[in-house]
Amino acid sequence: MPGTPEGGFVRRIGLFQATAINMSQMCGIGPFVTIPLMVAAFGGPQAVIGFLAGAVLALADGLVWAELGASLPGAGGSYVYLRQAFQYRSGRLMPFLFVWTAMLFIPLIMSTGVVGLVQYLGYLWHGMTQTQGDLVGLGVIALVVGLLWRGVEHIARITAVMWCVMIASVVLVIVAAFTHFDADQAFTYPAHAFDLNTSQFWTGFAAGLTIGIYDYLGYNTAAYMGAEIKHPGRTLPRAIVASILGIMGIYLLLQIGTLGVVDWHHMLAPGSTASQSVASAVLEQTWGKGAADVVTVLILITAFASVFAGLLGGSRVPYDAARERVFFRPYGTLHPRHRFPVLGLATMGVVTAAGFLIGRHTDLATLIQLLTTVMVIVQALAQVLAVTVLRRRRPTLRRPYRMWLYPLPSLVALVGWLVIYGYADKNSPGRHPIEWSLAWVAAGCVAFLLWARAEKVWPFGPKEISEEYAAGADPDAESPMAAEETRK
Repeated sequence: MPGTPEGGFVRRIGLFQATAINMSQMCGIGPFVTIPLMVAAFGGPQAVIGFLAGAVLALADGLVWAELGASLPGAGGSYVYLRQAFQYRSGRLMPFLFVWTAMLFIPLIMSTGVVGLVQYLGYLWHGMTQTQGDLVGLGVIALVVGLLWRGVEHIARITAVMWCVMIASVVLVIVAAFTHFDADQAFTYPAHAFDLNTSQFWTGFAAGLTIGIYDYLGYNTAAYMGAEIKHPGRTLPRAIVASILGIMGIYLLLQIGTLGVVDWHHMLAPGSTASQSVASAVLEQTWGKGAADVVTVLILITAFASVFAGLLGGSRVPYDAARERVFFRPYGTLHPRHRFPVLGLATMGVVTAAGFLIGRHTDLATLIQLLTTVMVIVQALAQVLAVTVLRRRRPTLRRPYRMWLYPLPSLVALVGWLVIYGYADKNSPGRHPIEWSLAWVAAGCVAFLLWARAEKVWPFGPKEISEEYAAGADPDAESPMAAEETRK
């Protein structure tokens, strides 16, 4: 039974820890390296629109995650939701495609965090060579995997500490910015900045929305650990909404404060401190070089915490799939003592390292486009549909949380993800992210057919319908043994 200490995960993570895991993943190095990218997308300080648009999409999509996570709180997050929703027509195709895709996009997103960490380290380590930066990044990834190679109760405490460091770093940057804030600089916009009748505005908006949602990604991290969350029917929705609202406030203050100190034109200059380490530039211009060095160290810890939280949640994705014979079976094995998925963590660590090395020689904005287009098809759009499918297919499923104003948030999320996907090629000329995403999904379909033939399941065998979390079952309930383990 999921949640028992003998055969699966133990529910040990409460609301504060779940929110800290989400926020640590959301506010890693992302906003510190993407503020210049956002300014470049919009062509001026009106770039704040991107963070607002990203918050709206994150909140709408977060409510999708909240309903699914509260009613289906299993290990693997999207894998569980897609398996339960689409098994009636396409068997195990959708969950297989999700795991196939997640084993790529989750660690690659983490690799962008390590790229940003090394980028900020360059502010402290003058003259760092390309090879030295590569070795540092690989060492950081090895350290993250080593720290995750232990019991979840220790991880929860480590995450809470790093969450506090993350909050300290962003608060210091915000306070420093507003002690030397120039309102004219922050709110003086170029001509036609808000001209909605030009294609340039909407292309910039789509690019900004993509960067914005990238910065908010992580509001769902705790949902991947649904089998380890105490009282998930209450905890997951609250953690998702609280983390999005909290990070939205932080990002807006950070963006506006930065624009009030650093001239946005300097952020567009290749190789400048403002374009590479904008938060360090803020501290250097306000409190001096010493303060900038200290806060840069805190930002490095924040970036580390983000990668830590992302691999923590992501490594759980293939576990439930393998246990249900929808992925390679060795991924369904937990560490005999610490109860974490060994092969899932090891594989994602390796892919993160490979993505880091690729990202060191790739434009960050383009890499973000490539990652999000793959994620949109198999996860984002599919989950929006899954909410409606489950409401119709399983109306009696226990839902501790039901989406507010349904189906409006689903529709907002649907439109937002389609905008990101539709403008991907225009925002990444010559890179063809849409074509690459479709090719990856097509390869996944071929892999599924080969796997399905070997396993003799649909379409080469009968559909196996498994309606877990049956009507009336309380997903918050723990077995007596799990409850005793939690008290220990």
